[in-house]
Parts: sequence; C-alpha cells; structure tokens
Amino acid sequence: MLPGGVVESGIPLLPAAVTTLAGDRFTPPPPKPAIVEPTPPTAPLQVSGGVQLAKLIKRVMPGYPSPARSTRVSGTVRLLAIIARDGHVRDLRVLSGHPLLQQAARDAVSQWVYSPTILSGQPVEVESPIDVIFELR
Repeated sequence: MLPGGVVESGIPLLPAAVTTLAGDRFTPPPPKPAIVEPTPPTAPLQVSGGVQLAKLIKRVMPGYPSPARSTRVSGTVRLLAIIARDGHVRDLRVLSGHPLLQQAARDAVSQWVYSPTILSGQPVEVESPIDVIFELR
C-alpha cells in the first residue's frame, strides 16, 4: 500500500479527507476550526478628530452669536461627539470654549453627518473630539 490509503492499483481505500490510517486503527481528521463571528464593540470606538473629519459628508457652519460678535468674543469650542452607526451625531458634550459660543457650536454640529465607520464589515459607533472655531473678521 502507498501513503494516503491508496493500494498499488491506484484505487483509494478510504477518502483521505475522511480518515487517515494510523498503524492498525483509523483516526478521524482533526475538527475544523470554528468560525468566530466578530462581535461589535459595546462602547463607541475612540477615533481622532482628524480621522473623523475625513469622513464628514454634511457640514453645517455655525452662526456667529450676536452677543459674542458685539463683545468681540472669538475662540474654539471643543466638543465630544458620539457618532451613530448611520453617521449622524447622536450625542454632544461641550469640553471647553467660551459660553457665548457653545450653543451655536452644538446647534451646528448636531446637524453634521459622517460616512459610517466600518469595523469587520459592520458599522460601529465612534466617539470623536470636534473643534469649532469662531473668528471675527
């Protein structure tokens, strides 16, 4: 008999994929590895503002609040956004910025839309910082 369970005539004794010959007994092939489906993360993934900005597909510019304009207030409002699986802003939290500018920044960014972030073929929520810059001209 030749290796692989084949007799000299070329006819297999048993299919090699089903069993193998080990001494005087047959042993089954090793089990196939289980296919593990990736599970989406339970918490939003943290991504940088630059990475998320590249995915922005709808941007609404904030209006400059009249009280801030009349008092010549300018600066950056830093927000932390949760972006849902469909790319819409789901939650916003102000991290810093002048109080006269914060609501205008929130109102504008809440309307932004991003292309969804995909992980292992599935859309996932992400958490990203967003800076809104107010400059008087």
